[in-house]
Amino acid sequence: MLIRPATTADIPTIRSIAHAAWPVAYANILSPAQLDYMLELMYSEAALLDQFTIHGHRFQLAERNGTAIGFASHESDPSGTSRTRLHKLYVLPERQGTGTGKALLHAVEQRAAEVGDAFVEFNVNKYNPALAFYQRQGYTILRSEVNDIGRGFVMDDHVMEKALRP
Repeated sequence: MLIRPATTADIPTIRSIAHAAWPVAYANILSPAQLDYMLELMYSEAALLDQFTIHGHRFQLAERNGTAIGFASHESDPSGTSRTRLHKLYVLPERQGTGTGKALLHAVEQRAAEVGDAFVEFNVNKYNPALAFYQRQGYTILRSEVNDIGRGFVMDDHVMEKALRP
């Protein structure tokens, strides 16, 4: 498996993976209306382009035999607190359980350490089965929060973190 930096040329691939992974990941958590709304909000071509070019998100793409199978995005120290913010981590449903998510997470942690950040943190839906995956990788729940995302929808999340150095 190869983990490589993604570019804006990879936006269609990132969108394709998100559109394959989200309905499976959130089928029992989000309504179809919220799922559609959030995919458009976060994964439209314009939204992804803004994330790359305006917000400074770095995307990593996981490939096996030349085919993209997952991605992660992160932002180094957006709050000035030595924390890398993991924004996204999704693997094609048929590739879950193959080590791809772990490899992507490790790539983000490695980048965070390289730039001197002490923690990686992210939001995860309180009911997302991936919560157990993150806990197995050493992440702990820092706090819970509910965030209004518009159109009457909220994200009911845990904020998780992992210290990168003792």
